[in-house]
Amino acid sequence: MNPRRKKRLTIVLAIVLGLGASIGLLLFALQQNIDLFYTPTELVNGKGKDEIKPEVGQRLRIGGLVLPGTVERSQTSLQVSFKLSDAGGGIVTINYEGILPDLFREGQGIVAQGELANATTVNAFEVLAKHDEEYMPQEVAEALEGMEHFKPEYTEAQLKGSGH
Repeated sequence: MNPRRKKRLTIVLAIVLGLGASIGLLLFALQQNIDLFYTPTELVNGKGKDEIKPEVGQRLRIGGLVLPGTVERSQTSLQVSFKLSDAGGGIVTINYEGILPDLFREGQGIVAQGELANATTVNAFEVLAKHDEEYMPQEVAEALEGMEHFKPEYTEAQLKGSGH
């Protein structure tokens, strides 16, 4: 083989191998940042016809309605725990430490992002509340189809405000 062709072949092979390695590393890095969306029923029963369940420790997003009477707040920290449900009847517990969005309330649709702690518990690091009655992500709307929106009930003191 001609030395000039040998040199070109070596350069082309080095470029192809470098590009392949770069794409492989990129895909590996992105794989760890993918958050799959689940509904409470999909989390409990599995997703799709193969009923694939996420693994403990996997990052995911979950959306549903906050069940009335299930919000528990810690008196000494920002720890909050509540249960999510959807039209399929699945119930999942969400644990969150932080300040909840202003629109968060019982009976409201939310999306939580976090890690699966066990088969029915998610440790969330972000909670998003839907902003009005009309908009909702398509996956959440499909999961909640047929469920009625829980109207919050306020006490007279809450309706009057804090009086500042």
